Amino acid sequence: MPGLAVLSGWVRVKELSILLVTVAAGIYFSLTTSVGFNSVENYHTIAQYVAPWAIVAAGQVMLLICGEIDLSAGFVFTLSPFLLMVFYNNGAPLFVALLGALVLSAVIGTVNGLIRTVFNVPAFITTLGMAFLLQGLSLVISGGSPVSAPSTGWVVTWFGRGPWTEFVWALLIVAAMQVLLSTTRFGIYTQATGGNPIGAAESGIRTNRIKVINFALSSTLAGFAGILQGTRVGSYDPTNGGFNTMFFAVAAAVIGGTALFGGSGTVVGAFLGALLLGIVYDGFNLTGINASAFPVVLGLAILVAMLLNVYLSVLRSRLGSSRGES
Repeated sequence: MPGLAVLSGWVRVKELSILLVTVAAGIYFSLTTSVGFNSVENYHTIAQYVAPWAIVAAGQVMLLICGEIDLSAGFVFTLSPFLLMVFYNNGAPLFVALLGALVLSAVIGTVNGLIRTVFNVPAFITTLGMAFLLQGLSLVISGGSPVSAPSTGWVVTWFGRGPWTEFVWALLIVAAMQVLLSTTRFGIYTQATGGNPIGAAESGIRTNRIKVINFALSSTLAGFAGILQGTRVGSYDPTNGGFNTMFFAVAAAVIGGTALFGGSGTVVGAFLGALLLGIVYDGFNLTGINASAFPVVLGLAILVAMLLNVYLSVLRSRLGSSRGES
């Protein structure tokens, strides 16, 4: 039936539901705010909320799809700018210092992945312990106080200080990670590792290696996001990031359609989830709603998203069966 085919096509677009909700939220705040929601300045404000959440979420999506999670990503976000400054203050050119910080961020993720796979310690415990370790390192290296970020040069302009650069980086990373997930063998292996780990291993996929690489990717992206945001603001703060950034990223991934139990997800959906959170957060500020209410909305959004994802998964399977019978 043509109608069933059209419905099946729409339902199979995983990002459709979150896209519609995001557009609806934008329209709502456009109509209800007395100040300029639809202004370039306000769009820039929303972009500044969205960019770090989206970049961290891009890495979390890959981990969640293969059945893992990284609670330490928010603290890699915090630590990486101070690692950059250690290299920079010891004579390294700024770009080399940035690369050094990203390499160490990747090493942190690799250590998480090896502890998880070699010693079979649950990712929740492994990355929780790493989170507190990194928090302590950030405080020790920084002395517990913010540090001024470099303020001149092309590296500063391209990696945070230039107008919209943080958001542009978020778009590029989301696009690259979605391509990696959807069109490459590594992406297929990642989905297989989370969806059917035993079957994936029996088919020759080195599932432990896939997990370690995704842990390294998650930490690298979190470290990069921390450098971008700190450079944009002009200082690196040891109290920035942490569990708050990590939970916003995971929330964006879940709201965007990524399954917490592995096997399916979409980086574009996580970006839309981050965009929805940014729009709502900004809209609350503009309409004068108490900021304390935002966690309530966030919690409800996660619960509704989980229920909707379950419903859509059942609907997709039913529509697939119907098409097979016809």
